[in-house]
Parts: sequence; C-alpha cells; structure tokens
Amino acid sequence: MVELLSRPGLRIERIVSTGQASPPGFCTTSRRRVGAAAAGEARLAFEDEPVPRLLQAGDFVDIAPHRRHRVESTAALTLWLAVHYDRRESSDD
Repeated sequence: MVELLSRPGLRIERIVSTGQASPPGFCTTSRRRVGAAAAGEARLAFEDEPVPRLLQAGDFVDIAPHRRHRVESTAALTLWLAVHYDRRESSDD
C-alpha cells in the first residue's frame, strides 16, 4: 500500500494485490471507502449479500462505514485505488 494523499477527512491509497485474500471473517472500517479496480480483478464478499461481487478493471464499490466485508480473492496482479473519506452533509448538495 502506498499513500498517495492524506488530508483531514480524506486518504487515497494505491494497493497492489498479488493473489491475496483477507483473513477469515469480516472486517469493517469507521470511514466510508470507495475501492476501484484499476487492473486485474477481485471478489469482495459482504456479510449482508449472499454472493461475492466480482470487480474487474474499471469497476468500483462504495462501502459504507461499519459495513462488514472481506476480500475473497484477487488475481495474480490487481491494482486498486482506495479512497477513505468522511461524509459531510452540505446544504449545497
């Protein structure tokens, strides 16, 4: 993982996966996260969904804070962009 940018309420990372999977069980984060596959593919499992999602290059997923999930598998080379952010409500939306 390489941190590309970090600001209050925002962190952007580049992640290179080479066939890894998350440890057994589901994890959660306190921040909202967008994960985008730039190359390769991965299967993401969510505790509240019956079937893992296949993410391929160009696909992304927006993961709400505290939503239980895990990486089931990645291709031999998968490049991710992960954006962790705090959602702030604005009257301009």
